[in-house]
Amino acid sequence: MAKDKKPRHIHEPGHELHLEHEDLTIRFLHRIIRIAVKVLAILMVLVIVWGIGDVIYVLYQRLTQPPFMLLQINDILATFGAFLAVLIAIEIFINISMYLSTDVIPVRLVIATALMAIARKVIILDFEQVTPPYVYGTAAVVFALGITYWLIAKRT
Repeated sequence: MAKDKKPRHIHEPGHELHLEHEDLTIRFLHRIIRIAVKVLAILMVLVIVWGIGDVIYVLYQRLTQPPFMLLQINDILATFGAFLAVLIAIEIFINISMYLSTDVIPVRLVIATALMAIARKVIILDFEQVTPPYVYGTAAVVFALGITYWLIAKRT
């Protein structure tokens, strides 16, 4: 590594990642990882577009079936779930693009994405079919992620 070049690090505490390593093999492997992350970003955009198409298709199907232009509560909840799935995919894409542009692992954004994902689960829960332990487990995950997000937000 040249003396005038400082290694880039991830600046969040506990996340030190040396992106410019003196070992050629490690530098090569880092390049491969960056290419893999770019491929994931492309795939995530395809998933987002596909998800939007799915939301449109599902809405079209449900609105054109009798009773026409009306949605039942189950249809609305399924639509909410589909919308939230697309929003979660967008959040994951933002995580990937932030990683590519700053070499920072966006811990706060990752926790926020996890909160959105578990919120989606809560919104589409069918309480007639889930067991109490599943509800308690979901509540524990929501609580843990909420506390984690609060602690990270309070720290910054």
